[in-house]
Amino acid sequence: MTKPPLTLYLAAPRGFCAGVDRAIKIVEMALAKYGAPVYVRHEIVHNKYVVDDLRAKGAVFVEELDDCPDDRPVIFSAHGVPKSVPAEAAARQMFFVDATCPLVSKVHIEAERHHENGLQIVMIGHAGHPETVGTMGQLPPGEVLLVETPGDVATLEVRDAAKLAFVTQTTLSVDDTAEIVTALTARFPAIVGPHKEDICYATTNRQEAVKAMAEKAEAMLVVGAPNSSNSRRLVEVGARAGCAYAQLVQRATDIDWRALQGITSIGITAGASAPEVLVNEVIDAVRARYDVIIEQVETAQENVEFKVPRVLRETA
Repeated sequence: MTKPPLTLYLAAPRGFCAGVDRAIKIVEMALAKYGAPVYVRHEIVHNKYVVDDLRAKGAVFVEELDDCPDDRPVIFSAHGVPKSVPAEAAARQMFFVDATCPLVSKVHIEAERHHENGLQIVMIGHAGHPETVGTMGQLPPGEVLLVETPGDVATLEVRDAAKLAFVTQTTLSVDDTAEIVTALTARFPAIVGPHKEDICYATTNRQEAVKAMAEKAEAMLVVGAPNSSNSRRLVEVGARAGCAYAQLVQRATDIDWRALQGITSIGITAGASAPEVLVNEVIDAVRARYDVIIEQVETAQENVEFKVPRVLRETA
């Protein structure tokens, strides 16, 4: 039986970013240096496959420090943590390694600098997301106000409209954030923004590749986890850029083939915490059903690398 023809557009860049790569390396190197178990507060990155793989190697994932013993290493996830977490770890004399992405740390430092200059901060982010919780937790309660939509800006109660700054979560949709920033600057003309966009290079690059692919592909599959903010944004960006059908899939088994009936082109990308092995799994599943021609849609090249902390690079 002949398979129907299909053009498969592959987004580049896609998948792992430098911050995710570094965070996973930190866990693997800590296991190699200190042996199992090594404790990790919150999923190191938002991807079940990655977390399960590290768990099999001896990592123990917990939500709070209360669930960690004092005598084993603990690692903080790539999303960042409130200041109270390392403070508590230090008080308990725990050995901890912070795997916060350097681009998230940059936002933390920015928020602190504004605070020192007497400004109240507005954070554009998603309530409850660990990165937002971590950034807001850099400063005392009430110093960081959260907005999620342009509508939230209208009801925002600030201390002094002349003394405001804003920061953003690093994994947001570039276009959505621009709308909120527009609303903020319209209502608070004196508000101070970041020198350079807080949204990280990897988030921006992956969204740009999706926009370029959306013009060509009838359907799009985004490989990523449902709790991954940047992966979910890729689905939204694809749909908004004109792709008739965009679906988030954790694994190839999640693909809804009925929704793809009769199509002749599919775009594939992956969120920043999704490993390439899962992308290949999805490509193989498509190849099993279609006669595939692969075309790369490249909009940028990435060569960013973040070093792991020195304590892990030194031999025991």
